[in-house]
Amino acid sequence: MRDFQKPGRSQVIAANGICATSHPLAAKVAVEVLERGGNAVDAAIAGAVLLGICEPQMTGIGGDCFVLIKKPGTEDIISVNGSGRAPKAADAADLRARGLTAVPLHGPEAVTIPTAIDAFCRLSNDHGKLGLDAILAPAIRYADEGVPVAPRVAFDLADNTATLSGHGITHYTKGGAPFALGDMMRFPGQAEVLRRISKNGRDAFYTGEVAEDMVAALRARGGIHTMDDFAAAESHYGTPISGTYGELELCEHPPNGQGATAILMLNILKHFDLKSMDPWGAERAHIEAEAAKLAYDARNRFIADPSHTTRMEYMIAPETAARLAALIDRDHAMAAAAPLTEQVHKDTIYITVVDRDRMAVSLIYSVFHGFGSGIASEKFGVLFQNRGAGFTLEEGHANEMKGGKRPMHTIIPGMLKKNGKVIAPFGVMGGAYQPNGHTRVVSNMVDYGLEPQDALDAPRSFTDLGVMNVERGYSDAVRAELAAKGHKVATPKVAIGGAQMILLREDGLLEGASDPRKDGIALGY
Repeated sequence: MRDFQKPGRSQVIAANGICATSHPLAAKVAVEVLERGGNAVDAAIAGAVLLGICEPQMTGIGGDCFVLIKKPGTEDIISVNGSGRAPKAADAADLRARGLTAVPLHGPEAVTIPTAIDAFCRLSNDHGKLGLDAILAPAIRYADEGVPVAPRVAFDLADNTATLSGHGITHYTKGGAPFALGDMMRFPGQAEVLRRISKNGRDAFYTGEVAEDMVAALRARGGIHTMDDFAAAESHYGTPISGTYGELELCEHPPNGQGATAILMLNILKHFDLKSMDPWGAERAHIEAEAAKLAYDARNRFIADPSHTTRMEYMIAPETAARLAALIDRDHAMAAAAPLTEQVHKDTIYITVVDRDRMAVSLIYSVFHGFGSGIASEKFGVLFQNRGAGFTLEEGHANEMKGGKRPMHTIIPGMLKKNGKVIAPFGVMGGAYQPNGHTRVVSNMVDYGLEPQDALDAPRSFTDLGVMNVERGYSDAVRAELAAKGHKVATPKVAIGGAQMILLREDGLLEGASDPRKDGIALGY
């Protein structure tokens, strides 16, 4: 239990249903959907789509999603891959011929076909109760009427608005200036798109006038996207992968997501007695950083569209972790893993919902970088992700850009099991940090016995591009000790990630936790 004489956030306890996410309006709408008889899938979609209105720099209908679902009456988890493919005509060789060594972040080359909408429609049809008309209604209303800019959103908008160009500026700024705290953001074009989807399903987005608007915007910028590319967009079901750490089993989305990286990290950390270390001391932070460097290097080599790689089992094998753990020097930092030629991001949203019947949903949804590609369609203002920047241009690499291929994705929803039972859907935002974030949360719970809210609140560190970012929650003495081990220590301008979790407690109640690094809350009924 937290110290009530210090700043902090209490966990939320509810009996019937609960949502935890990064914006209060989305949590409120999700709980209202549950109260109206909707299930966790209905509520998660309603909240997620609204997050694209409340946090447009993070996500939106021009993006992708990954989902894990536990249905009522079973402990089995299914995965839904809502990530998009490169247009059919895409080829890394063409970009190399132009002298490029990486996919341009803010050009049409980075725009893969947004597939979240197909996934949401599939999930609603296959697992929902209320139908698209009911679950999209709140987002439509807020897109028309507007939402006030929240504090963390205002912080992010100030950082990311420069990414926007052309129609992106028209639809997502105040005459070129960022929306500020308390400003009302309205997106009538998106409201109309959502109205059409609510009546006619996924075809209203991927064919007809909306698709024509999107293709025209991309081709006007030199894109090679076609109407056929959009019509072919399709999400699909899969089977999660998992690994154990202590008494918990971490279940992750399979590739092309990077969830295997978290499993590998935990497998490496099994070789060190973290329980004996100060949870907020330099020794633990150092060992975790070294494990991350090694696991991320493996990610960069092996994770790609699963039809183009077969190394995932090798990556999460215990023997692989044992060999890597032996490379860690407790006193000296190793050089950072080779940086990706593909780009990694820091922007996404996460929402988790558990309903009265204990259906659990873990959903992550993103446009990749802040405001994605910065390109939006003219009439409807659909902002395009830049997920294609997750490809490499290296010839022969498993993750090399090719037409019809999915890039390596950073977004990963998670679920925890204990004794074979699902006990917690959770997610950690923050782009490349996400596997490290999953690892840190699991270790916080297993090694130090922290409750969910405390496990999310706790300070974080992360080595990225050769710099060890250490949040202000660590002491200066720890920073000095890390620097003495050879880490290039810095205090990040932006808090590292954000997270949510719902614990299915042994007493039958639900316990929600939401990271104070975002505007969000956990809310139940």
